[in-house]
Amino acid sequence: QVQLVESGGGLVQPGGSLNLSCVASGSIDSIYLMAWHRQAPGLQRELVAGMAVGGSTDYADSVKGRFTISGDYAKNTAYLQMNNLKPEDTAVYYCNGIIRIYNQPGYGDYWGQGTQVTVSS
Repeated sequence: QVQLVESGGGLVQPGGSLNLSCVASGSIDSIYLMAWHRQAPGLQRELVAGMAVGGSTDYADSVKGRFTISGDYAKNTAYLQMNNLKPEDTAVYYCNGIIRIYNQPGYGDYWGQGTQVTVSS
């Protein structure tokens, strides 16, 4: 089985920075894509940033230029560096991985439990 665990969330003032980490564990054969999503109270979950195994990245317009996704796939780890944080960035941030398991065909869609990010003065 595969588990994703996020860490690094917390309370930060507007303009501050946080670095989120996501570690995947289990019978991992290969990773096709890792991504970060977020969900604020009363709103739908939205894609924040994604990175394919080849290195291509994509960002939501609202975070472009402020957030950077990176990864160390040898350690099954993804990161989200968040700079110049704004109150509207407040949400639960979820790690998402498209991952193939040993001896299983195709890729599965796996999610972490989320980490809270609160931006407030």
